[in-house]
Amino acid sequence: MQVATAQAPPPTPTSSGHPKGLYVLFATEMWERFSYYGMRALLSLYMIKALLLNKETSSLIYGNYTSLVYLTPLLGGYVADRYWGNRRSILVGGLVMALGQFALFFSASFYQAGQTSVPAAQLALFFLGLGCLIFGNGFFKPNISSMVGTLYPAGDKRIDAAYTIFYMGINLGAFFSPLVCGTLGDTGNPADFKWGFLAAGIGMLIGSLTFELFKKKYVVTASGAPLGAKPERTVEHATQVPVNTDSPVRSETIAQPAAKSFASKLPMLIGVFVVVYAAIAWLMNYDWVGALVFSAMIVMPMAVLADNSLTSREREKIYVILILSFFVIFFWGAFEQAGASLTFFADEQTNRQLTSTYTVPASFFQSANALFIIIFAPIFAVLWGGLGRNEPSSPLKMSIGLMLLAVGYLIIAFGVKGVDANTKVSMFWLITMYLLHTFGELCLSPIGLALVNKLAPARFASLLMAVWFLATAAGNKLAGVLSGLYPAGPGEFKKAADAGIDLPAILNGTQQATAEVVTKLKELEIPYQWPSFLGYQIHSLYDFFMIFVVLSAAASLILFVIYRRLTKMMDEPVAPVA
Repeated sequence: MQVATAQAPPPTPTSSGHPKGLYVLFATEMWERFSYYGMRALLSLYMIKALLLNKETSSLIYGNYTSLVYLTPLLGGYVADRYWGNRRSILVGGLVMALGQFALFFSASFYQAGQTSVPAAQLALFFLGLGCLIFGNGFFKPNISSMVGTLYPAGDKRIDAAYTIFYMGINLGAFFSPLVCGTLGDTGNPADFKWGFLAAGIGMLIGSLTFELFKKKYVVTASGAPLGAKPERTVEHATQVPVNTDSPVRSETIAQPAAKSFASKLPMLIGVFVVVYAAIAWLMNYDWVGALVFSAMIVMPMAVLADNSLTSREREKIYVILILSFFVIFFWGAFEQAGASLTFFADEQTNRQLTSTYTVPASFFQSANALFIIIFAPIFAVLWGGLGRNEPSSPLKMSIGLMLLAVGYLIIAFGVKGVDANTKVSMFWLITMYLLHTFGELCLSPIGLALVNKLAPARFASLLMAVWFLATAAGNKLAGVLSGLYPAGPGEFKKAADAGIDLPAILNGTQQATAEVVTKLKELEIPYQWPSFLGYQIHSLYDFFMIFVVLSAAASLILFVIYRRLTKMMDEPVAPVA
């Protein structure tokens, strides 16, 4: 509970009827998203072209980074709720993230043209930068998201519109950042990556400065009290889990304490977590980050279901959330290829020649999703509302979202079918795929968030929201693992050829690799065998993209088969399927 020590003037309405504090938060979040997505657009390219890492290692780091981004807000929310408050957490988080971007700038500044090894300082600054971005996001993201709703009195009808405005800020930042940072950093010269990271850092500073300059005057509650001030007492309940998402959620839905019996079961749950963590780490060949994410995904639902106070009706609704969280993992595992394998594809095998003198940077394609959301989100909102009683239930919408994801990958798979690794395909395939993926996201992401808010028992709203975002973290980790299966392409072929090795012949079995050649390929971090997934060997990009078609379509069909049962468990009317 936050108690104001001084009263401020009531929030000044704008011409649209919203307090000006909304637009302070809008601008702050827009610049933070500019920073995040600008850096992400360059991340995989920087690792390959400047840090000289192979695609598998780059994908592993990418997956670890994006999954941890969804875990640290649990810590940041805890600290803000009990000690710092939202305001201080946002400032600290923003400055730490800016520090992370500048660490990446200095890391990239160590790059020397033609270098064959990476200086230790360049690598150290790179990992320092990622660490700062992960922890800074943990303090910044959940706290600014939760402040929007508290600008308004309880029950105010403007709240939904406020989150729509806030969501536009997110997507404006996500749209412009790859264009700006990509123009500065993705020039074809690895020495220029530093300018993209510098722009991302400056964007983060602008966002933090905006918040600091205007928070006292405008970021206040409906009664005029400072919003997000330092709490004056510690809450005597289990952790409240904040939102870390790019979709709007009303803050009051995630501020409920867990049941008191949770604390008594904590030692047992910790013991279970340790055992599960050790087992998963062993199965994943001691991938500690992956083990952490997937272990939390298993144990967190157990923490909720272990509560004896749950009624049978509450348990039924919780099972719906847990089942849908499982399917969400597969969605994000495929969707989040945007920053990894699809960036490799845009860079190496997409014809980006727009005019005779201009080539579109590979990083620009990461703006497509945000642009399509800005265009089509209002259309989807009207569509769902216009269907009235025939509006699909939430599980059916999510099944549709997964199928749209599969269709997007099917299109690009046929775009590269029969095309050799040295042939570049039209930008049409990639852009069309991103359009369908955006449609899929609009059917799943905001729908899922609303579903959790609606179904979760009040005393478990926080933990169940944590489960939902743990599923997102697990999906991001899975995205990195699957991206590591990207087959060798023009980059690896050229690198091997420069060393006098015919890599395509070795991969296709027409030439036997000697022990000396294998040793050399290992030194160059070039794969000498085609990757495989569950016994399925990946010889081409068509094979690679078909993995996502099968996974997404299978998840969609299974969810479609059970959606009626889930809908009944939710106590929603089942709309007829045309």
